[in-house]
Amino acid sequence: MNIEMINYNEDYLISSFGKTIATGISELFNGAYSHDQFTRVLSNNFFDSSHLWKLVKSKVREIEANDGVIIFDDTIQEKRYSKENELISYHYNHTLNTTVKGINLLNCLYHVSDISIPVAYHCVTKTLKSTNPKTNKVQ
Repeated sequence: MNIEMINYNEDYLISSFGKTIATGISELFNGAYSHDQFTRVLSNNFFDSSHLWKLVKSKVREIEANDGVIIFDDTIQEKRYSKENELISYHYNHTLNTTVKGINLLNCLYHVSDISIPVAYHCVTKTLKSTNPKTNKVQ
């Protein structure tokens, strides 16, 4: 895995205000990296929470202190027009006091002083199906 290219891609995504494309980041580097190289790095690797931890572990160890805390929080990225699947489904949104269709993401941050570093995440999937008694549809 080319960490340097992943870092460049992250910076590009964070600093962009519009549509982001692989050719756009390639142009930023005046062709030093091709758009195919960025596409391959992103599509040939599986990024999960353990990869995130490997990237941030040394920084967390550097700043960890006795008053540091781990913060868990969930968020729902609403996807009202997407089809339901294991990842996109109905979740209860406690801020709206209703269910919404979307992706439920559990985040874990390490926080100390004025620094917060993401250390883990989990996409909540729903694999159990039920039948709506009114419509007999499987959900």
